[in-house]
Amino acid sequence: MGKHTSLYQKHIDAGAKMVDFAGWDMPINYGSQISEHTQVRTAAGVFDVSHMTVVDVSGDEAEVFLRYLLANDVARLDEPGRALYSAMLNHEGGVIDDLIVYRLVDGYRVVVNCATREKDLNWMAENSKEFSVVIREQPDLAILAVHGPESIETVCRALPEHASAILQLGNFRGIELDGWFIARTGYTGEKGLELIFPAREAPALWDKLLAAGVKPVGLGARDTLRLEAGMNLYGHDMDETVSPLAANMEQTIAWESTARDFIGKSAVQAAQQLQAAGELPRLVGLVLEQRGVLREGQTVLSDQGEGIITSGSFSPTLKHSIALARIPVNSKSCQVDMRGTLTPVRIVKPNFVRFGKKVFE
Repeated sequence: MGKHTSLYQKHIDAGAKMVDFAGWDMPINYGSQISEHTQVRTAAGVFDVSHMTVVDVSGDEAEVFLRYLLANDVARLDEPGRALYSAMLNHEGGVIDDLIVYRLVDGYRVVVNCATREKDLNWMAENSKEFSVVIREQPDLAILAVHGPESIETVCRALPEHASAILQLGNFRGIELDGWFIARTGYTGEKGLELIFPAREAPALWDKLLAAGVKPVGLGARDTLRLEAGMNLYGHDMDETVSPLAANMEQTIAWESTARDFIGKSAVQAAQQLQAAGELPRLVGLVLEQRGVLREGQTVLSDQGEGIITSGSFSPTLKHSIALARIPVNSKSCQVDMRGTLTPVRIVKPNFVRFGKKVFE
């Protein structure tokens, strides 16, 4: 038996199929994964993502420490509530994890992947020794993500006491409300909210959301939604052996302050030179509009050499298969080895669907 979130019984009551996910018993779906995917694209769905790890960083040198720890620059967070997406790199420039960091009134909140929890916490502790900081994991917090075109209005109906504050939030912004933190962030390519709050209050909020018309959505649909949005999955599209420059994560590196040092900086600078010389692969989108499904691990043969699919699936929104693949730079055409048959695919930007609409040409 794995670890349970505070909503485990609610998932069972809703008919969820439970699976092991990094040591947690989590709902993969509640019946039809495609219906759950469509629910988020057309209305509003709720995900229990309480298995993710919340870490608060405070102290006199919290900002200085995080500017060293992360490739993106928390100095960009010029007021409480602002958020940014970042990579946490090793000294070789590989991605230890990708994460969201929020500025709080007193310090910062970092949300990392549950599968990397132990190594992330160890890495943060190891690299904080020279800084006056307090690093505190928050295991008693739950996280619910509510996404879809009707998500914000529906959450406001379920939480009328917070409605006015929620309606004022801009994208990638959050607000602290009586022990709760509510933010306009997510992993689906739809508008929505992530609510971080005491786990003991999660069952009551779950019931309120379902009563307001939100439908429960499992991790299966969460994966197809993030793939349609071109969002990376750690351990698949990048890991400790992959430079963020080879994972479509250039936006997670801040170079504004040339004086700022951060872990992995020199290695990323070396990767930039490889990139300029055309020697670093790139993460692209692939589209297969005929029959067949693109899958992780399939070999890609381009006009410039060999690559590999890192994430692939049938797209419920587009009604055909899509994938993320790491292939040689300057590739103009490619084929995928599908059970011994070379099948032509189109190369597109690694972003397929936003707000329920196709975005590639």
